[in-house]
Amino acid sequence: MVKHLFLSIALSVGFQLQANIPYVDNLMSKMTLEEKLGQLNLMPAGGIVTGGVIESKTAEDIKSGRLGGIFNIKGRAEIEALQKLAVEKSRLGIPLLVGMDIIHGYETVFPIPLALSCTWDLQGIEESARIAAEEASCVGIGWTFSPMVDICVDARWGRIAEGGGEDPYLGSLIGAAMVRGYQGDLSKPTNIMACVKHFALYGAVEGGRDYNTVDMSRIRMFNQYFPPYEAAVKAGAGSVMSSFNLVDGQHATANKWLQTDLLRNKWKFDGFVVTDYASINEMQVHGFGTVADNSYKALKAGTDMDMCSQGFINHLKSGLENGQVSMADIDQACHRVLEAKYKLGLFDNPYKFFDAKREKKVMYSDANRKVARDLAAESFVLLKNDNNLLPLKKQGTIALIGPLSQTRDNLTGTWSVAQATDKYQTLEEGFRKALKGRATLLCAQGCNITRDEDTQLGAELGKHITRVDAKKAKAEALKIAQQADVVVCAMGECADFSGESSSRVDLNLPDEQMELLQAIAETGKPVVLLNFAGRPTVLDWESQHVNAIMNVWFGGSETPDAVCDVLFGDKCPSGRLTVSMPRATGQQPLYYNHLNTGRPVPYSAPRYQKFASNYIEVRNGALYPFGYGLTYTQFDYSNMRTTVKDDSVTVAVKVTNTGKRDAYEVVQLYIHDVYASIARPVCELKGFQRVFLKAGESKDVTLKLGRDDLSYYDGEGNRVFEPGEFDIMVGKNSRENLVERVMVR
Repeated sequence: MVKHLFLSIALSVGFQLQANIPYVDNLMSKMTLEEKLGQLNLMPAGGIVTGGVIESKTAEDIKSGRLGGIFNIKGRAEIEALQKLAVEKSRLGIPLLVGMDIIHGYETVFPIPLALSCTWDLQGIEESARIAAEEASCVGIGWTFSPMVDICVDARWGRIAEGGGEDPYLGSLIGAAMVRGYQGDLSKPTNIMACVKHFALYGAVEGGRDYNTVDMSRIRMFNQYFPPYEAAVKAGAGSVMSSFNLVDGQHATANKWLQTDLLRNKWKFDGFVVTDYASINEMQVHGFGTVADNSYKALKAGTDMDMCSQGFINHLKSGLENGQVSMADIDQACHRVLEAKYKLGLFDNPYKFFDAKREKKVMYSDANRKVARDLAAESFVLLKNDNNLLPLKKQGTIALIGPLSQTRDNLTGTWSVAQATDKYQTLEEGFRKALKGRATLLCAQGCNITRDEDTQLGAELGKHITRVDAKKAKAEALKIAQQADVVVCAMGECADFSGESSSRVDLNLPDEQMELLQAIAETGKPVVLLNFAGRPTVLDWESQHVNAIMNVWFGGSETPDAVCDVLFGDKCPSGRLTVSMPRATGQQPLYYNHLNTGRPVPYSAPRYQKFASNYIEVRNGALYPFGYGLTYTQFDYSNMRTTVKDDSVTVAVKVTNTGKRDAYEVVQLYIHDVYASIARPVCELKGFQRVFLKAGESKDVTLKLGRDDLSYYDGEGNRVFEPGEFDIMVGKNSRENLVERVMVR
């Protein structure tokens, strides 16, 4: 083991915070001002682009101590060379913190986070983060900019793909699970530091347009948006990333109420805060003064590390000289960054995250691929299955048509920055392997991802989808559709249609794909739609004219095998929606746990009602509601019982698999606070169990509600419990459930 220059100073009690403080204090006593500011400076090292291009003299800055961390560089040898510069060529040998956007896997790519949330499998989600950390850590990466826990209720926002959906309760559990999976015991070389993002409220940008303004009440912040951040912090996250947006008219990166009063003082966060990509620079465009001014504001608000703006390294020295910041401010931020490196064990062994033997063993291993394949299958949500068309039999003639059937790059989805697409299959290849010649497979791309080839929409965002002659491709697709017994259409968004800077105003299936799907449906052949998407999309026409619909999101590197597992019945679909699927784009924002109005119209109302809260063109509510998902069997709920004791409620229900297939059911528990001092949502998820039932089997499922579950937050973030009546709802989704009203005193 390579020992660091200052190891002799470290105490023998390990990696606890108590041992960390004297070690870091001793190190800081040897540092110059520029070296301290260098620890607050984070820059991209090249190779992977996740923002605007930033010029950086990486090697020179590392050797001079002007760079405390790097990110977005792939390759063990490349990263190790830069770490050697820091350890062996800089004056104090302080190791670099190396980060990457490992959002849902490294080379073994798991479903996008939104899809992962639809598994409702917290153990599986935690395992996906553990495997991502295991693969990334052996090539030198010790820090990931994940989990993203932003609640989003507007599907136009492309980054909804990165989060856990629209519900704060489930989002909190998922965020905490991912932190545990990434970090575990940070002294081990297989675990890396998590970074909770984006703090705060980024998922609520106006109009669903990325980087836009956010404005909401403190009541809404605490009850709908803050819980997942707090849960991830309480799970031990080592770092938090500030967001691009405004909060209460102030930029989140320089918002003292957020970074200090709430995050550190109220939630007791003891890690460090890093900005998002160049956000200090962007504050100037928001109208907050110069980069220097904004650097002072960000530091004093509680931001510790500056990503890409170079505002801290270039301006804090002058800020110290003119009294805008104090040495205590700088020391505090530097101490926090060095503490993180200490907790990671980098002062003990700066090269702990480089292991060629382990890389060969774990990278895209069979064991990791199996977990990814299983989770992908769990994430698919069966939305429609007329006459039990699915599962398909491996016989006859099957036509596989659509622009997502021939691609490798698009199956992993957004933020797959470390993917190794040369190792992955296309959907067609997966089908051929699964069928093994037992059925005839006919394939055609059929159309382009979109007709628009001249703008960024068609040419840039769809760059990994081969451009074809639309007329000829459509004719070919219809020809093989006529020859087939069943048609499987692989359609929807390509990977770059969702994610950062990928907001949309139209959530329908793109034009050329819709025209082809309509033409195929007119043939009268049974049609299965595999809907690829990084967000909730509009499937109104499809729900009326397509025989079966399965949302497969972007399932990761093992998508083809996972799709075949479910499509051909080796596994039953078990995914349940964590977002509301709209009838029309104009319904956005749309979410199940909304407040009521004084003139409500239920989703079941068949037509428009004058002088009531509804639209002229479409019914209220989602086409497919939160929690919804079908499988290859049926579940019956009966004999609901509630028991109230003091300020807690126990709910029991009998769940029976009345069909012929063994399968998972997600039993969901919701509440409604009937009368409260502030308006409460019509329905709130407060518990669930993922239950496996054999065909014909019944189980009593018990769920419990405590005082916190029956409480809400006031505008200061304090929990308020008010005795009174509550509607307790248990069932298969937010719309279909048994209801009992109870009095809790």
